[in-house]
Amino acid sequence: MAQITKDMTVGEILDLDRETAPFFMNMGMHCLGCPASRGETLAQACMVHGVDAEALEKQINDFLAGKE
Repeated sequence: MAQITKDMTVGEILDLDRETAPFFMNMGMHCLGCPASRGETLAQACMVHGVDAEALEKQINDFLAGKE
């Protein structure tokens, strides 16, 4: 089962599964293709956008687990 961590970059997560994009869009990250956003870790992106990184990590992992 694919799992992500909050230390992975946004780009790595999107490369793992493009269907994770709405999770980032919903937190206000609308420029997912730009190098700066793709290079941020999930933890960094969450800090900038005021989102709980552990909660988002769990939501994405639950989503990925549900696909299998």
